[in-house]
Amino acid sequence: MLKDKYINPFTDFGFKKLFGTEPNKDLMIDFLNQILPEKHKIKELTYTKNEFLGSTSLDRKAIFDLYCTSEKGDKFIVEIQKAKQNFFKERSIYYSTFPIQEQALRGEWDFQLSAVYTVGILDFVFEEDREEQQVLHVVQLKNQNCEVFYDKLTYIYLEMPNFKKEEYDLVTHFDKWLYVFKNLHRLDNIPDRFQEKIFKKLFKAAEIAKFSKQEFAEYESSLKYYRDLTNVTNTAFLDGEKKGEQKGREEGRQQGREEGMISRNIEIAKKAIIENLSNSIIILLTGLSEEKINQLRANV
Repeated sequence: MLKDKYINPFTDFGFKKLFGTEPNKDLMIDFLNQILPEKHKIKELTYTKNEFLGSTSLDRKAIFDLYCTSEKGDKFIVEIQKAKQNFFKERSIYYSTFPIQEQALRGEWDFQLSAVYTVGILDFVFEEDREEQQVLHVVQLKNQNCEVFYDKLTYIYLEMPNFKKEEYDLVTHFDKWLYVFKNLHRLDNIPDRFQEKIFKKLFKAAEIAKFSKQEFAEYESSLKYYRDLTNVTNTAFLDGEKKGEQKGREEGRQQGREEGMISRNIEIAKKAIIENLSNSIIILLTGLSEEKINQLRANV
């Protein structure tokens, strides 16, 4: 029996329960409006299909956690990322091409596009950001003078481990949202600073005791997956980093660093195989080919 009062929003079920349902779309609107520029603030949004196929049968497909469109036509991909993953930035960029392509019109078209935002709420810190301790990263296309070249394509990443504020430190509405994402499943009651209508609704929707039997079973399954994936990747990345760094130091050259990265990814894959993660998950975590993963499976 679960002891938590509120769900963990970093689980697939928890995130979609709170932000991906029609009755709760005001929660998504309020959250997104904290990180969007004034010109793209949302008054209303519509959830659309979250699975996209490529233009041919050979193309890869993309499955988003949530995908929605504002009343102005702006597109929003919102992803929860539970564990550190190789090539996550590349995946974000690849995913953003789908809402761009779907805007193409048949016949004559002037190529005018609506804005596309990819929002990643991360339960890890990018390797290159370890020393920064910065939570919010906003990325746009810029020229050699650091001037924005195109303002309709934006990537927003929230590195949640870098958010260290306690309840008494919270100042802004945005602070409160970050605090909720990081601490909701640890709380027993609504904190005094969260008496706004929007947060009262969120806490009510997050109460596990009010779930149906089916919802409870789905949440338990989602929570188990989250914990297993977190444990596997944390251990595997630490082990892989140590071996990769050691190999890189021994070689002392770019080739050594590249070989060290390969060694690190193989160690991650081996650990994930032992924990019975699927090939698709291991590919996302390591970037290794399915053929290589199957070779490793035969020897683990």
